[in-house]
Amino acid sequence: MTGTYTAPPRRILIVGGGTAGWLTACLLAAKLGAGRQAGPRITLIESAEIGTIGVGEGTFPTIRDTLRAIGIDEAAFLRESSATFKQGIKFADWLHTPSEYGHSHYLHPFESPYHLDNIDLVPYWLMQEEDRRDSFAAAVTFQKRVADAQRAPKRLFEDGYSSRLSYAYHFDAIRFARVLAARGRELGVTHLTGNVGEVKLDDTGAITSLVSPEHGELTADLYVDCTGFASLLIGKALKASFISVRPYLFTDRAVACQVPYPDPDAPINSFTVSTAHEAGWTWDIGLDSRRGIGYVYSSDHTSDDRAEDILRGYIGPAADGVTPRRIRFDAGYRDKQWIKNCVAIGLSGSFFEPLESTGIVLIEIAAGYLAEFLAGDGPVDAPAPLFNRLMAARFEKITNFLKLHYCLSRRSESFWRDNADPATIPDELRYMLDMWRYRPPVRLDFTLDVESFAHFNYQYILYGMDFKTDLSASRSRYGETARAETTFAKLRNFGELATKDLPSHREMIDHVYANGFAPRPADRFLSVNAR
Repeated sequence: MTGTYTAPPRRILIVGGGTAGWLTACLLAAKLGAGRQAGPRITLIESAEIGTIGVGEGTFPTIRDTLRAIGIDEAAFLRESSATFKQGIKFADWLHTPSEYGHSHYLHPFESPYHLDNIDLVPYWLMQEEDRRDSFAAAVTFQKRVADAQRAPKRLFEDGYSSRLSYAYHFDAIRFARVLAARGRELGVTHLTGNVGEVKLDDTGAITSLVSPEHGELTADLYVDCTGFASLLIGKALKASFISVRPYLFTDRAVACQVPYPDPDAPINSFTVSTAHEAGWTWDIGLDSRRGIGYVYSSDHTSDDRAEDILRGYIGPAADGVTPRRIRFDAGYRDKQWIKNCVAIGLSGSFFEPLESTGIVLIEIAAGYLAEFLAGDGPVDAPAPLFNRLMAARFEKITNFLKLHYCLSRRSESFWRDNADPATIPDELRYMLDMWRYRPPVRLDFTLDVESFAHFNYQYILYGMDFKTDLSASRSRYGETARAETTFAKLRNFGELATKDLPSHREMIDHVYANGFAPRPADRFLSVNAR
């Protein structure tokens, strides 16, 4: 009698911890059933000597589904990661040089523009008189009013990642990695502390083993490179080429530090503050007890000492006595993320810059693809061409979106003038901008399977940066002006109600840290129902 063949469980070795390694480990373990008899055997090895970069403390709303999928309680995550809520990004002084035109700002919220009463509000906003209309984000969603009022995106009793407003998080990256590591071990991931000293390859270029001084020779069916900028496996051992996006995105350095709040009850912004300066921009992220602040800049347009002066000037007296950390990076990605039996996830495979927090979402995407594509048997590299094609396309789209922020600026400094030069704008983005001069971005402009940003994300940046879309030749298509005006008024009213109904961000964070989410009142219902 012939027995049924059962393939042995896949052996997956993840090299490197931090957010990339542990988030990948948790997602693979949860989705592939690492704790089951036939599930994969997942091992993660990380060095005790290598720290976390610490610039990727902002996230996308997708992180909520990711944390839910791997079984982490939201209140516990918030408390143990020093996390706060993020409703979007406030861009300050990106449009004009403030010394010439005064200060300006706009918000890129996570909420998509509302379609109340089956009306697309975007063209009607475009046709309003410029000096009489609200800002784009304030007109098409009430999230801007909520964020400006420093309110939380949810109420005290809305637990389990639920809310009527979209949100993500800011968090302490080192503490977050610890939360993930604890959950990974619960899911069956074997954790080794040690280093990788040698990568052995066979005649075809595949990895045969890794040599660890602490653990000897380690073998696996699939090796996942989460070694950060060092890129020990995909870069140094397998020689994957690096594609620079420096011709489009000029920033290549950052100087960063942490400063405390002036008092423990200080308000916490529920958005990242991104402020433009002469040769780059600062990020300002509010956690529960400190702000993480950094200046991202181009070394071709300023010096390291001048960059530190800009950072200290932005922070003010709180920077006295603080020694900022200096970081160098190359914006770009490996031409292949998956070679033979090795996959790169995180900084080992790509890094653009902290703008729009693409670092962590790319970890989520790559680990999610890997979990979907990896079969229980057969050639381990069978999905590599598809994986590489999807990731390369996504990197190109991200480059377009990040460049959009820079190329629309009217600032007068050389860094910004160079960014506005059409020769530094990717061809696809230039083509899109030409179309959007006569109609707003629409969903069909984008292939969703390779996009990290939707058409409405482009709308927020375009119209926050005062981009002109001329609909004068298309006015006959839009005959619902009266209903649109009524809908704009409804959204303003919803914003007023929401700011009264929602707790302050500081109140929400303090309560969740101390008590978790509150019990849901039996007679309570949402006073703002805009969906």
